[in-house]
Amino acid sequence: MMLPTLPTVPVEVNRAATAELRKIIAVRSGRLLPPILATVGFVVATASAVQGSGPQPHEALATGTATVGLYLAIVVAVGAAAICGAIGAGDEYRYRSIGVTALFTSDRDLLFGAKTGVAALYSLALAACAELGALVALVAFGRGSVEFGWRLTGVFAGGLLAAVCWGVIGVGLGLLLRSPNLAVVAIAGWLFILEPLIWLVAKGAGIAGVVVLLPGSATIGTVAIGSFPDSSYLPPNAASAVVLVIWTGLAGTAGWWYLRSRDI
Repeated sequence: MMLPTLPTVPVEVNRAATAELRKIIAVRSGRLLPPILATVGFVVATASAVQGSGPQPHEALATGTATVGLYLAIVVAVGAAAICGAIGAGDEYRYRSIGVTALFTSDRDLLFGAKTGVAALYSLALAACAELGALVALVAFGRGSVEFGWRLTGVFAGGLLAAVCWGVIGVGLGLLLRSPNLAVVAIAGWLFILEPLIWLVAKGAGIAGVVVLLPGSATIGTVAIGSFPDSSYLPPNAASAVVLVIWTGLAGTAGWWYLRSRDI
């Protein structure tokens, strides 16, 4: 009886992905960032687990204040994923290495797929390290206050999804703007200035529900499972994940189109 053979990865795909991975791990910051995020996750989760309390009725944060450190670790990981994605794609144009990259990977679709795929995996690794550090702290110091269950599991899963999505969004903006600095500024400006302003304007106009379609709101809703149920700014958790994935697809598609249609 012949055993089924596993599909092999095409040589071109393997070569392109390996090249993109080496661009990350060849830099010291790329190697140091995962353990740094694990340490940050452990420290902030320890602080909240020791001083915080467990889930309380009618509290905004469904998992209790003892898990605040976990959310902070996820925020840091998502931000790092977005910045790394933007820098990884935008640096190709800043250092004018995109021509050499395209010479060895002439298929623009394959080039884009390799960049986004590796960025997504690296973003997943960053979030996993941050959450692992936070989990160790919660288990060690928060057994009496942290409620381990499906809701907390959803927070961990939402953090992983958010990091992957923002890593890909960073790549899309890096390719679209062709500058790491502009891409990072665009992400920060949107999340910390433009979207909060839209929240205020929408609330003043009586249409606060519109902001549930924005990426920042969707990110919060994806991670904060069961929290802020009365907020008109956050869609339900499942809807939040869908909205965030849609924004990821739009940013990725924009970067892919610009990469294919414009001269390098």
